Amino acid sequence: MEKEISQAVIRRMPRYYRYLGELLDDGVERISSNDLSNRMCVTASQIRQDLNNFGGFGQQGYGYNVKYLHDEIGKILGLDQTHNIIVIGAGNLGQALANYVKFERLGFRIIALFDVNPALQGMTVRGIKVHMLDELDDFCKENQVDIAALTMPKEKASITASHLVDLGIHAIWNFAHVDLELSQQDVVVENVHLSDSLMQLSYNIVKNQKQK
Repeated sequence: MEKEISQAVIRRMPRYYRYLGELLDDGVERISSNDLSNRMCVTASQIRQDLNNFGGFGQQGYGYNVKYLHDEIGKILGLDQTHNIIVIGAGNLGQALANYVKFERLGFRIIALFDVNPALQGMTVRGIKVHMLDELDDFCKENQVDIAALTMPKEKASITASHLVDLGIHAIWNFAHVDLELSQQDVVVENVHLSDSLMQLSYNIVKNQKQK
């Protein structure tokens, strides 16, 4: 039976990947858990515990080979594969996602946008075509779609997500202002609430003001 990894550990893995990528760009070949902890503001013990969930990767007295660890975490995160994404909702947020070129460098390729607004039909965003929503079924039958990003009103998000699952898409990246919970066990949902991050920032602003 595969070991169950906590969500807290999984949330830290992209940070490790990002920091190790920066070290690679700086020409750093190896790093100790102590030096990595200073950069990331995570204890060295926590780093070792996190990485031990996946096999460790370090050598006593040497530390971590930066490129090797970066590559291995990339594999853990599935970044050694290409994931095709469609975006449901071609408004400002949907177009912003399509314009973000770094997704492709990580293996996430946006292949189409969909909307119900006829004024958007046929337009392209960075070369990616906007289709009408009634073309969705045929598109999914003719193309490999791994992830659907929802950037649409919350009122239609749940029924749209269920329809996407029926079309064979089992990963939903949900930006609609609602927490989606789908009953199918083989469906992965990531709910993203941008306003939550702003509210946390607001809380910390207020807390800092009170401490002055």
